[in-house]
Amino acid sequence: MPHVTIKHFPYKLTEPQKAELAEELTRTITRFFEVDDGAVSVAVEPVAQADWNDRVVSPELVLRAHLLIKNPTYLTS
Repeated sequence: MPHVTIKHFPYKLTEPQKAELAEELTRTITRFFEVDDGAVSVAVEPVAQADWNDRVVSPELVLRAHLLIKNPTYLTS
């Protein structure tokens, strides 16, 4: 049921790093949403820096600001 997508500038994560990230996020999500770890999905999506504003800032941070529970500092400056 809970799905998390992490959009980020291109960065090479190793398979063990991805597995650790998924484990840590799953542990937190299952605790807060009180679901089994089998209900959680996690994705990582690299976004080129040149595309960041069009693919992340505008649609995810500005237009959906009411959903953010943590704002990046670069939006407040």
